[in-house]
Amino acid sequence: EVPFKTIYLHGLVRDAKGKKMSKSTGNVIDPLDIIDEFGADALRFTNAAMASLGGALKLDTSRIAGYRNFGTKLWNACRFAEMNSAFGEDAAPTLDVADLNPTQSVNKWIIGETSNVLAEVNAALDAYRFNDAADTLYRFVWGKVCDWYVELSKPLLMDGSDAEKQETQQVMNWVLTQCLILLHPIMPFITEELWALMGNDTMLAHQDWPELDHDLVDAQAD
Repeated sequence: EVPFKTIYLHGLVRDAKGKKMSKSTGNVIDPLDIIDEFGADALRFTNAAMASLGGALKLDTSRIAGYRNFGTKLWNACRFAEMNSAFGEDAAPTLDVADLNPTQSVNKWIIGETSNVLAEVNAALDAYRFNDAADTLYRFVWGKVCDWYVELSKPLLMDGSDAEKQETQQVMNWVLTQCLILLHPIMPFITEELWALMGNDTMLAHQDWPELDHDLVDAQAD
C-alpha cells in the first residue's frame, strides 16, 4: 500500500537574515541548542508560524523567544483559572458547550469567538496553511483569551453571584480546554503538561478534535 497520499514540503530553513546556513559561513543554528534555551514548543511554533507556502523560514531567535513568552502566557492563564476554581477538586463539572447556556455577555462572547477560531483553524489546516493556523491561534489565545477574557472575567469571579461565578468557571474551563486541544499539534509538550495539571486522567493526545458548532459560528457572524 502507498504509505501516504499527501506530502507537505516546507521552504528551506535559513538564518535570521535569510541566508542559507553553511558551516563555512558560520551561521548554522543547532536546533538542540535552541531547544535547550527556549524549549521545543517555542521552536515548533516558530517553524509553523513561518511555514507559508513557497516561502523560506528565517529562523530568528528573537521570534522564538516571543513564542516562548506565548507559552508562559498560556501557562499563567491556566494557573489563574485553577486559582479561581475553574479547574481542580473544587471546580463545578464542566458541561458541553451546548449545555452551558451563558447569561453573561462576556461568556457569550468568548464562546462565540472560540467557535469562530475553530472554523478558521480547520480551514487553514485543510489548505495546509500551517502559518495561518498558528497565527490565528496566537492572536486568539494571547489577545482574546489571556488578555481580554481573563481580565473581563475577574469581576464575575470575584464579586459576582454564586450563579455568575459558577457559569464563568465552567465557560473558562471549556474555553481553555479548547485552547489546549487546538494548540496541541503545534505545542504538544506544554499543552500536555497543562492538561495533566488540570486534573485530567487521560492524555491530551488521545482527545478528539472539537466538533464545529455551525450555529455558534453563524451567531458570531451576525
